[in-house]
Amino acid sequence: MHKLQQAIAAKVRPVLAAHNGDIEVIEVTPDGFVKVKLTGACASCPGAQQTISEVVETALKEVCPELQGVIPVQQVSDDLINQALRLLRKDKIQA
Repeated sequence: MHKLQQAIAAKVRPVLAAHNGDIEVIEVTPDGFVKVKLTGACASCPGAQQTISEVVETALKEVCPELQGVIPVQQVSDDLINQALRLLRKDKIQA
């Protein structure tokens, strides 16, 4: 995990920071996958999947070639879920 954190700090974070984003490692699975969450502007970027494969996965596999891959985890905030529920419930009441 230490090598992964170093690679993220040195190679991934600077790229993401240039686009007002960042990355959070959620977990390293027993079968060799790294689950990550992009944050900031990168979280909602249309090119996020390309960033995961070309920047994140490439940098991490350089230091840990045994990794199977990188899995993006998209978490929706509770506030966004509550806003959506309010909209849905409002439409139901008016119908």
